[in-house]
Amino acid sequence: MRSIHVSVTVTTGWTNWAGTATAHPTRIHAPRDLAEVTTLVEAVGERGGKLKAVGSGHSFTAIAAAPDNLIRLDAYRPAPVVDPATGLVTVPAGTTLHDLNRLLAAHGLAMPNLGDIDAQTVAGATATGTHGTGARLGGLATFIAGVTLVDGTGTVRRYDADSPELAAVAVNLGALGVVTDITLRCVPAFRLHADERPMPLDTVLAGFDAFADDNDHMEFYWFPGADRALVKRNNRAGEAPPLSRFRGWLDDEFLSNRVFGAVCRLGRAVPATVPAITAISARALSARTYMDDSAAVFCTPRRVRFVEMEYAVPRGSFAAAFEGLRAAAARHRVVFPVEVRVAAADDLWLSTATGRDSVYFAVHQYRGMPYRGYFDEVEAVMRELGGRPHWGKLHERTAADLAADYPRFGDFLALRDRLDPGRVFGNPYLDRVLGA
Repeated sequence: MRSIHVSVTVTTGWTNWAGTATAHPTRIHAPRDLAEVTTLVEAVGERGGKLKAVGSGHSFTAIAAAPDNLIRLDAYRPAPVVDPATGLVTVPAGTTLHDLNRLLAAHGLAMPNLGDIDAQTVAGATATGTHGTGARLGGLATFIAGVTLVDGTGTVRRYDADSPELAAVAVNLGALGVVTDITLRCVPAFRLHADERPMPLDTVLAGFDAFADDNDHMEFYWFPGADRALVKRNNRAGEAPPLSRFRGWLDDEFLSNRVFGAVCRLGRAVPATVPAITAISARALSARTYMDDSAAVFCTPRRVRFVEMEYAVPRGSFAAAFEGLRAAAARHRVVFPVEVRVAAADDLWLSTATGRDSVYFAVHQYRGMPYRGYFDEVEAVMRELGGRPHWGKLHERTAADLAADYPRFGDFLALRDRLDPGRVFGNPYLDRVLGA
């Protein structure tokens, strides 16, 4: 292989955040500029090798697992380009959402929507279809205005808003090339009025559509077996005092991480305590109302490690999906809450919300506790309703059955054939979900 500036032989393996995916790459590369990326791709392709770009490792699937060469973009750091007048911001693909939010705030800008974790890289989050919640807003990839990538032949390609194929490249699963730079459409910085409060589960279920449609951002958390749920509503209007540093630490760090982590460990050690744990956890939910910058409201620390599966179903299937999920959860000891969110329809080829307004059901289990049976039963429920799995979260789907769920699936495969004919960016996960 040609010499790349920063390339080391690997003696240890790679694992993701949750410990659900591992790999033993032969070499790790950290190119410093676009020329080094293209040289690397060409060299790997010439010898018939494989190359995978790795971000923060927050996907639960093995989508980023590198069976041969692993590439990190930590050293690829061209200066961001920020245009406050248009809201267009171009950043290196390896920028974390945390660093992106800090950059945007310094220029009076913000992302229109975010998920609840900011550790992911921009490229990893968008490539897997990461999303927040909001009935009138799409996932993070819908804010992409341009992408630069190096395809499997070593060709540098730039896709912008006028490129029809941007709709494929935005959610690309890492299958089309190494994304090096991403341009995002941002908005003027804004603050959110956050209202979080427990409610009777029946009230939440009956009022779900109104909650979703009447608020800029709405989600709810439900501990399986409990009769209450925590409803979170965030809006860009209203007045409330800021959250005190003590209350923020108490809720988001001490209770949600330290105490919850301790009770999860108890549930793992003594499974018979799980029903009591979930009942107590649901009863411990408390209300709070405050104002803060958008990123501070959207994103919270997640230090308790878990495994996760998430499915998107049509908004109209909410009631059937929840009832099926509730029945499945009742047959298992589940210590983690279910998270329910919404998103607007989009036109991205492999987005879980392509062509339809969607409701997302994310099911979790504490790491080290049995989860496979629970997840399998929930997946069966969601598949019956036309559900689409989050590409970065656990699922058992294959190309044979996924093709029917995505109208542009065949077009994506054709584009992959053109951009990566030698499958330089392939790995076993992509072989399963896209076909070998």
